[in-house]
Amino acid sequence: MNDDYYELLGVSRDASTEEIKKAYRKLARTLHPDVNPDPEAAEKFKKVSQAYETLSHADKRRQYDMGGGPGSGGFPGGFGGGTAGFDFNDIFDMFAGAAGGRGRGQGPVPRQRRGGDVLRRVKIDLRDVVFGTEQQVTFRTAVLCERCSGSCAEPGTSPTRCTACNGSGHVQRVAQSLLGQMVTMAPCPTCEGHGDVIESPCTACSGHGRTASERTVTVRIPSGVENGTRIQLRGEGETGEAGGPSGDLFVELSVTDHDTFERDGDDLVTTVAVPMTTAALGATIPLETFDGPQEIDVRPGSQPGEEITLKGLGVTPLRRERRGDIRVVLDVDVPTSLSDEERDLLQQLAALRGDETTRRKGHGPFAKLRERLREL
Repeated sequence: MNDDYYELLGVSRDASTEEIKKAYRKLARTLHPDVNPDPEAAEKFKKVSQAYETLSHADKRRQYDMGGGPGSGGFPGGFGGGTAGFDFNDIFDMFAGAAGGRGRGQGPVPRQRRGGDVLRRVKIDLRDVVFGTEQQVTFRTAVLCERCSGSCAEPGTSPTRCTACNGSGHVQRVAQSLLGQMVTMAPCPTCEGHGDVIESPCTACSGHGRTASERTVTVRIPSGVENGTRIQLRGEGETGEAGGPSGDLFVELSVTDHDTFERDGDDLVTTVAVPMTTAALGATIPLETFDGPQEIDVRPGSQPGEEITLKGLGVTPLRRERRGDIRVVLDVDVPTSLSDEERDLLQQLAALRGDETTRRKGHGPFAKLRERLREL
């Protein structure tokens, strides 16, 4: 998944199948090994061919757009057979004159193919973000066939050399054109270009070398991950055709909301409601954190919106050891209704402070209370 298939072909992500085919044919005319002997061109031709094979097939393209790899669809994660909707004979026809009647020079097509990538989404909570965790991910995918161990043939048998192409994997095609007789090479229809034939396919996997099964993989989730982070586990995806190399497993993380804390970078933020008397007189109040119960020192005269910091109790960021902080935002709770006794007491306090005569707006812990009392 290192290369963007759309960029390789030079098309937009909403390109039609016909546009994708035209882009591939244009690239193939300059990159095909029969025309361009440069090894770098041959390597790029393989990449654009893989890109075309994926994007020209509706199911494979849908899987790729969802984050999966160049697997073959069918089972979850891309398991299944099938070929792309492109006739490779078209390519051979392009190079009939340039090839000079010689073979493709690439030999038989290996049966082994890399397995597709698998994408799974996992929910974690904020505690897992703070400390990191391990989680098991179970998914249904392609695994190596236990009966044939990926050979694709029934135990005790083996593939036999194709007599139609003498094991070369391709046959010559002679055609008449306005330019005279033209000789091209095409995959052998008998062995499908593999050079050998499986006369007794494995009964457990139908000759694919892999079967569908459930797998469970343990994923280590480091602290400090963000919502939407993808963790790549190489070789933990689906097993390839005929025992080919496995694809990768991608685990996308979804962090659930927490009842008390919100994340702000490496800090955890929470709002604590305190009575107006506590804000005025000061107090020590408890707070349950991910590190256990802690105490918050509310100083006398604390104002609404004031922050109290608990150092080193926040999130441990990726690739660093120092943790963030917990920031406690004070929400001073001013009563919306008062009994007669409460009203008298507060009015006496206001008189003692001289608040009734000076009306110092915006000063002292009782400034907002004074305004509320006038409204009651």
